[in-house]
Parts: sequence; C-alpha cells; structure tokens
Amino acid sequence: MMDTVNLALPDYYINRELSLLEFNHRVLEQAKDPEMPLLERLRFLCISCTNLDEFFEIRVAGLKQRFELGSAAPGPDAIKPSELLAAISRRTATLVDEQYRVLNQQMIPQLDAEGIRFIRRSEWTDAQSEWLQAYFRTEIVPVLSPIALDPMRPVPKILNKSLNFILGLDGKDAFGRPVQRALVQAPRSLPRLIQLPAELPATGGSDFVFLSSVIHAFVHELFAGMEIEGCYQFRVTRNSDLYVDDEEVDDLMRALEGELTASRYGAAVRLEIAHDCADELSDYLLQHFHLGEQDLYRVEGPVNLNRLAAVYDLVDRPDLKFPPFTPGVPRSIRATESIFDAIREADIMLHHPFEAFSPVMELIGKAAADPDVLAIKQTLYRTGPDSPIVDSLIQAARAGKEVTVVIELRARFDEAANMRLANALQEAGAHVVYGVVGYKTHAKMALVVRRENGRLRRYAHLGTGNYHPKTTRAYTDYGLLTADEAIGEDVHELFLQMTSLMKMPRLHRLSHSPFTLSDNLHRMIRREISHARDGGTGHVIVKVNALVEPEIIRALYEASIAGVHVDLIVRGICCLRPGLDGVSDNIRVRSIIGRFLEHTRVFYFHNAGDEEIWCASADWMDRNLFRRVEVMFPVLDPQIRQRLVGDLDIYLGDNTQAWALQADGSYVRLQPADGETPRTAQNELLERLAEVS
Repeated sequence: MMDTVNLALPDYYINRELSLLEFNHRVLEQAKDPEMPLLERLRFLCISCTNLDEFFEIRVAGLKQRFELGSAAPGPDAIKPSELLAAISRRTATLVDEQYRVLNQQMIPQLDAEGIRFIRRSEWTDAQSEWLQAYFRTEIVPVLSPIALDPMRPVPKILNKSLNFILGLDGKDAFGRPVQRALVQAPRSLPRLIQLPAELPATGGSDFVFLSSVIHAFVHELFAGMEIEGCYQFRVTRNSDLYVDDEEVDDLMRALEGELTASRYGAAVRLEIAHDCADELSDYLLQHFHLGEQDLYRVEGPVNLNRLAAVYDLVDRPDLKFPPFTPGVPRSIRATESIFDAIREADIMLHHPFEAFSPVMELIGKAAADPDVLAIKQTLYRTGPDSPIVDSLIQAARAGKEVTVVIELRARFDEAANMRLANALQEAGAHVVYGVVGYKTHAKMALVVRRENGRLRRYAHLGTGNYHPKTTRAYTDYGLLTADEAIGEDVHELFLQMTSLMKMPRLHRLSHSPFTLSDNLHRMIRREISHARDGGTGHVIVKVNALVEPEIIRALYEASIAGVHVDLIVRGICCLRPGLDGVSDNIRVRSIIGRFLEHTRVFYFHNAGDEEIWCASADWMDRNLFRRVEVMFPVLDPQIRQRLVGDLDIYLGDNTQAWALQADGSYVRLQPADGETPRTAQNELLERLAEVS
C-alpha cells in the first residue's frame, strides 16, 4: 500500500500559520468556558491577544518580508504566499471580532455583576469625571507631546505596539495655518487601566477606567482653539524578529544590542484602530505605514486587550481564580538530608508544576556551597529576573569552582535579559559561551561534578523546559535528576562539544540534534512499522508542542498505513491531517488547553512490549531537529517509565479540556459521552501527585 500512496501531496499537510491561528482560537474558547473561574477566563482572553501579537511580530512579519523579496516558497501544503497572507487576514479578522464580542458581551457584563467594573465615559458620575479630569491634568498631560501633522511634520516614529491616537481637527494653528490632523502618543509609563478611588461617591473598590477613555474625554484641552472632529486610538505591530548574520559579526552581543533597538521600529505589519475611525484617517495611516486593507483590524474596545491582565492582580478575589496549590516534593528527597544522596539512590523525575522546581534549585545551590563540588556546567535559555539558579552559579564562580554556562543570547524576547545575565556571570568569573554559531542552544541540561570517596561522580539534570522558577508554576514540564554514569558522561561530552566545537562524540544514552535526534526518531518509528508488518502491535504516542517537520509527518503516515496506532498530543501547531482514508486512518490528534500550558515533550514506543519512553527539549519541527542544539533523554527507571505511561494515558483520557483535530484542519472540543465520567487531565494529575508527594 505504501508504494502506491504519494505522501508528498499538498492535501496531506495543514499550513503551519493557519494551524497556529487555530491554536489561538482554542485559547480564546477558554475565555468563553462557563466552568472556568471568571478572572481566569479574562486571563485567557488576554493570552489570545498576546499570542496574536507574537504571531504578527514574527510569523506574519517574516512571511511578508520573504514575499516582498520573492523568496517565500510554498511549504508542503503548497499554498502560495499571497494566498496565505489573504487567508491569515480573513481568519485573524474573525478571531479579533470574536475577542471583542467576548469582551463586550460576556466579560464586561459578568465582571460587572461581580463588582468589577470598567466604567464607560457615558457612565461617569460628576465626581468621577472631576477626579479623572484632575488626573488627566496632573498625571497624563505632563508626559504627552501632542503633534499637529502637516507636510513639515509628518507622523513621527511609532513604537511597536504602543498606544496612539489619531485626531481629525478643524481649525487654525497659532500661525494662522489650517490643521486637519494631529497625533497623540501615550508613553508606556502610563497605566492603561486607572483604578478609581473607592472613596468617590458611587464608586467601588474595583472600578476601572481605560486610559484611552480619559484621553478621549479631555484631549480637547491639548488643542485649544480647534474643534476636534474625531479622536481614535490605534496601535501598530512591527516586525520584531532579530536578524544577525552569525557568519558576519565578530561580536554577537554587540550586534544583538543594535538589533534590539532597531526592532522597536521594524517594518509595520498590522494596524489596529478604533472601529468607528473615519476612513479618511485610517487610509492616511495605512498609506503612511505602507500597509493594505487586509492589514487593518477595527476593534470595539482597547486596542491592546492584554492590558486587561492587570485586573487579575489588582483585584483580590480568590473566588474568581483557580484554587491555589502547593507543588509536591518527592518522598525520596524529603527522606534524605542530602540532595546528592537522594539522586545517587535512584533517578528522580519531577513533573512540574504538580511537583516543585525547588529540588533543581537545591541541586545547584548545594553544589555552589559544597567544597567537594569541583565544577558546574549548565545551559540557560530563559531564566527570568532574580533567578536563584543564576545566583548560585555566581556564588560558585566566586568561590573558585569551575562554572561553565552556555547562554543562548537569541532566546526570542529574552535577548536583553540574557545579555545582562551573561555579563553578570562573566564578572563573577564563570566561563560563558554564547551557544553555537548558526544553531540556537535550546537543550536544557545541568551537570555537577563532585569528588566522593576519592573518585569523581557526575550528577545531571535534563529537562523539557527552561530553568525559570516562575514558568515552572505555569508550564507542564518533566525534569530528570540522575547520577547514571552513562548519562553523566554523555552530558559531559555535550558540554565539551558546545564549548570546544570538537567533532561530535558517540553518545551512550542521549540523542542530540542536529546530529542524531532526527535519525533516532525515524529509526524507532520504522521499528514500530516492522513490528506491525510482522503481525505484532505497533503503537506510538507523541506529546509535543508542535508537529511540523514534513519528513517525520511522512514517517507517521507510513506507520499508520502499516497498521501502527499513532496517538499525538500536540498543544499548538499540527501540520499532519488525521483520519485520511488509506493514509492516516490510524492516527488520532488531540490538543489539551487548560489551566497550565502543556509543554512536556514525551515520546512512547511500544517496541513489541519492551516499552521505551523518551523526553526531550525538542518539538518535532524543522528548527528543533536541524537548526538547534537539543537533547533527547531516555527514561531508564522502570517505575518512572510506568508512571509516564500512566500520565500519557491520563492525557488520552481527557474528555473535557481536549480538542480533537479533524481532517479539514478544524478542532472539535471533546465532551463526555452519555454516562461517561468527565475527565480533566490536569486536575487528575494535581490530585494524584498531591496524594503521592
């Protein structure tokens, strides 16, 4: 059968960008879920806004740039770039309309019913209006610079995603010349939400006014003697991807510093504007920013919904949020005085956020202070501000230990923070390497070398997520703590390879992109195909954030044709089409969207009953398999392996937060069948890990 099916046909592949928009649709649907706490629903609405921002800043910007240069070749789906840009515009317009419908028709009324109010200008009391006018004059006007627009003073530089106002004017300036347009830019120092004092008459403690409403109400004070015909908020999204030619720069950090500054004013890719803005003004802005009608999005509300996220922290309403929980700590760690003793006794697998990240921080912290520890090596991709791990590495370097840190300066949107981090570590005496030229270092691993009983022992941590204490409370990730000698030696070899750029060594346990990871995945899929063809059971379960790479999709199609059962749990982008007759009949794809961001990368292979489980830092994308430094590591301990198989079963049994991918690229949210018990994977994992920790 395989020989008669052309697996390169475009109909077998979903477009990557359109799949990403479908993911954002699933996030937005969380904001409409009545089973979700209200302030959490508001948070999901805001996340859908920031997701779209990044989509335009990176994906759409890159596509437009390649299209203009004539280098935007179609992908496996064969959609032409011009057709894709038009399809993106149509789907995004639908998403944006739905975002503001959810805001205006659901969120605002339901929050109002809970005493959390966004007060419109038409609803201000006299006392509120008087207070807001005073606020405008004392807090807002001093930092505004209204600019009348004429041929001598065109539109100034507009910062990426900043709040601005375009005004239509009727009148003459101080020199007797007619003025038709003006611009007001709102500095980022101004809060976009203003909380009204509770002591004002008819005002509650959770009453808010949008900054845009205040500027609209009193902007006439900035243009004395002129009639304001209209004032409309707008926001421009710009290309924010950094371009640094690794082969041409002699100082990557200096080059990135220049690119970070330039990216704030990259090419415009999207214009969001008030829904009632006059066509003459919106056309004027489109022309200025070199944008077309399909780049224009009219919105009925604040142009940056993400600003509403501040309400979550400003309002003390635990009843409208997810109940708090305390991450567990494995018994093996609690039962011993030394983290080294616990790891030496047996491998430990941490499942964040259900289990705490503190053992990882403890390992690095104890290593920094332990006189028997000689060296610490670690990769850092995202760490967050004030990281305890970074503090420990600095302490270790100052104590004279050999500290080697491979920092990825090009971690998107964290470039500036990582440059500061690199400088601090270097000042402390650590050896800092900026990764590998042409390849982002995305691997998550740490190595501690300790002298014990006259010999050196290696302790390693390998993870699917970043060394970022904050995200470990919001992202699901696995982290393995092990003293396995073969794994420790492999991690040591990988660090040597990244720092010395020596020839890739032969590894005992780990797989490593861009060298062996892809080949080993294909080898294990082919093994399942062989078992199925021989009449046995073939079963593959893959849990990743994205499935894009065409060759591995073809391998999964071949597995399905051979009778292998393939279960894919793909949170975001999935370019594979399940359920195609004769091609993907045996493939099921689901996406889990819930309280936590699903971030684990886990791969299961039945292997004729000798089951194998692997975890990795890599998704199944071209960049992860061929253009990044990634690590895949095996789960060797039988009990841990059984536990992870159980975790996958829980995800495959979710019938409330799971979305099933259809052959046409759409997703359908699963619901319990009649008589079936509702199951939510993340809730089950919270309950189970609370019991065993």
